[in-house]
Amino acid sequence: MASASSGSFENSPSSTAPSTTASEASSLNATPATAPEKPPDDTSKLRMFLGILRKFIGVADIASVRFSLPAQLLEPTPNLEYWNYLDAPSTFVAIGDSDDELDRMLEVLRFWFTKDLKYVKGKPCKPYNSTLGEFFRCNWVVEDDLPPITARKAAAKGGSAASSIKSAKLTPVPSRTTSSNAVPTTDNASSKSGEPVKVSYLTEQTSHHPPVSAFFVDCPAKGLTARGFDQISAKFTGTSVRVTPGEHNLGIFVTIEKRDNEQYQLTHPAAHLGGLLRGSLNVTVGDQCYVTCSLTKIKTILHYMEEGWLGKTQNKVEGVVFRYDPENDNKTRIKDVPDKDVLARITGNWKEKLYYSIGPKSDTQTLLIDLIPLSVAPKILPPQETQLPNESLKFWSGVTEAITSRQYSKATTLKQELEERQRTKAKEREETCTEWKPRFFVGAVTPLGKPELTEDGRQVLDNLHQGHFELKENEVLGA
Repeated sequence: MASASSGSFENSPSSTAPSTTASEASSLNATPATAPEKPPDDTSKLRMFLGILRKFIGVADIASVRFSLPAQLLEPTPNLEYWNYLDAPSTFVAIGDSDDELDRMLEVLRFWFTKDLKYVKGKPCKPYNSTLGEFFRCNWVVEDDLPPITARKAAAKGGSAASSIKSAKLTPVPSRTTSSNAVPTTDNASSKSGEPVKVSYLTEQTSHHPPVSAFFVDCPAKGLTARGFDQISAKFTGTSVRVTPGEHNLGIFVTIEKRDNEQYQLTHPAAHLGGLLRGSLNVTVGDQCYVTCSLTKIKTILHYMEEGWLGKTQNKVEGVVFRYDPENDNKTRIKDVPDKDVLARITGNWKEKLYYSIGPKSDTQTLLIDLIPLSVAPKILPPQETQLPNESLKFWSGVTEAITSRQYSKATTLKQELEERQRTKAKEREETCTEWKPRFFVGAVTPLGKPELTEDGRQVLDNLHQGHFELKENEVLGA
């Protein structure tokens, strides 16, 4: 699913909820105007949210409208911090370990199914809208202990590949946060060292109209990168919100340097935010998406199933991995793929367990990934004193503190002040005919689908690799 500003965790990450000092707490208790307010229950929140959405029936894309919600409906989490695809970075750093090209595609798919743990483990709600020029950076440190997938070799020997995360045993990851999240290990022995590997991440809101952000993931130790533009299109149908990738969102582009720069394009399926009328929000997926590698000429079609009879959610997914012609890429449905081209098939539940089988017709299924014991990995964040004014956590810190202190009126006021500041800056640029230029990426929405880093962007990632967080302030701010 494409990154959106319509989903979040039920519980906000501890790293985004600064605590109130004793003196501040005393002051708050002494001032009735800033006393904690009673939070609305889930039913009241949904009723308010539905009332706002009904104003947008018939609007082609409510995501482009960027409407403002009252603070009590928001999750105290910046959008750029929450929306990333490294929910389980251990699966990302394991991409490219296998020598066989089919096995590497399966490693990419293993990563793909973990990138949305936030949907599997969380409850949909709403982070803050990102402002122009806002940015977020962080590291993950994970143990590189997932074994390479050896599906074809195992199939030739008539055995089962030791390729899945299936142990309930969890290994803690060092973090500056107080989260109890962990990275899974495997029961199977691996020839890999299992030493810690650092993954660095940078994202920036590069455009406001339309709302677009660029991201870059870098793991020099494994020669891996991932990049893309995040943009959604959303339409309210009256009973649910349908979220699809925006025109600048062409998916995630993963490059494996040590494999002749193999590049995989992973496109996003459409998702539905439903349960508005029943009072219980949920995310369902009913669409097709594709993973392609033109260098190896291998493609995967994944078909996510809609709800079954009586509206019961299935969360089922089927897929086919096959040989294709990059110059004549005309296979878009599973049934279009002839058996002679099929390398493997995928089946399972995208919220639980996924399996693969080798060849067009095989009764032997091997576990690719078990999502049930997994949790979202914590981030290593820059120290507060090194964060810039337009860095997500510091930019929204006042709003976050007010929400976590249940001062919703104050939070709404602070939020509106930030939004008005952005409008004022936009008006100033318009009056002086000044074009906004992102700091860390070369273009707001270019190059097509695959953002490129500026010198500043490259330097930020290099510093993150070294654990250096000092950064010169922006010369120009978007908000």
